[in-house]
Amino acid sequence: MAKSHKIVTGARPFLKWAGGKSQLLGEFGKCLPVRDLTDKTITRYVEPFIGGGALFFYLNKRFSFEQCTVCDVNEELILAYRVIQKSLPLLIGELETLESAYRAKDERRKESLYYKVRDTFNGDRPAINFRHYNARWIGRAAQIIFLNHTCYNGLFRVNRGGGFNVPFGRYKNPDILNGDNLAEVATLLKNTRIIRGDFTRCRTAVDDRTFVYFDPPYRPLNPTSSFTSYSRAGFSEKDQVRLAKFFRELDRKGAKIMLSNSDPGNENPGDSFFDELYAGYTIRRVPAKRMINCNGARRGTVSELLITNYGTTKA
Repeated sequence: MAKSHKIVTGARPFLKWAGGKSQLLGEFGKCLPVRDLTDKTITRYVEPFIGGGALFFYLNKRFSFEQCTVCDVNEELILAYRVIQKSLPLLIGELETLESAYRAKDERRKESLYYKVRDTFNGDRPAINFRHYNARWIGRAAQIIFLNHTCYNGLFRVNRGGGFNVPFGRYKNPDILNGDNLAEVATLLKNTRIIRGDFTRCRTAVDDRTFVYFDPPYRPLNPTSSFTSYSRAGFSEKDQVRLAKFFRELDRKGAKIMLSNSDPGNENPGDSFFDELYAGYTIRRVPAKRMINCNGARRGTVSELLITNYGTTKA
């Protein structure tokens, strides 16, 4: 049996990510299967929509796992995770070059550099082989991190052609490199299997000693609030139904499962889409801040759904 890796105390998300869960970790802590995590009944962690990985990092600060498996359909995101896992010193060298160039410029030239990097990033995309790790991945991962930390609102948004299209962010002092955190992340990823593809690809990593957290692209609260373009494929209502079926499949395997999503009741109290989809499971509504909305007046506190196949235990 594999040995549990040491607890990584400092690792935190290295990317800003739409729908990131950092603000909800306190609420999540109340809903974890703490006893099973503490007494090592749970030995594996699986996150099929890794995104920025807030809960992944949170759990690995507090518990140890024999193995973690993370997955995402977003090939650029998975590329970045794999480069940190395999080629951290070279990545840091690329980021140091970008950060030095950025800090040496005035505001106008910083903006010019941002768009130059963005154009290069998009122009190089057709030549990137996302299936096989190669040297070109390293510079691309540095570009991803640079763009993410200097773009507007720290969004990752692509058009149907896969082009990154977020404008410049005008931050005063963006933390582009943060090598200490990347080193912690790399340590954690040594014991992590990283998969690119549909959430169902995690199936074989799940057994009755696994904790699974699903953080899918949220079902839009209304027709104008959709933000599912973190990948070219998007995530439809049919995908939500398919995910619910997969949730039930893993439940039958004996895994402990947690899933989060938007609460339709924020906009339409009569919308019972998720209550019906996850009937028979524990459904909690927890307070969260709506962060992604072009209309500032529509940002504020809403409830989100937290669905588990087990009873809750306070941390």
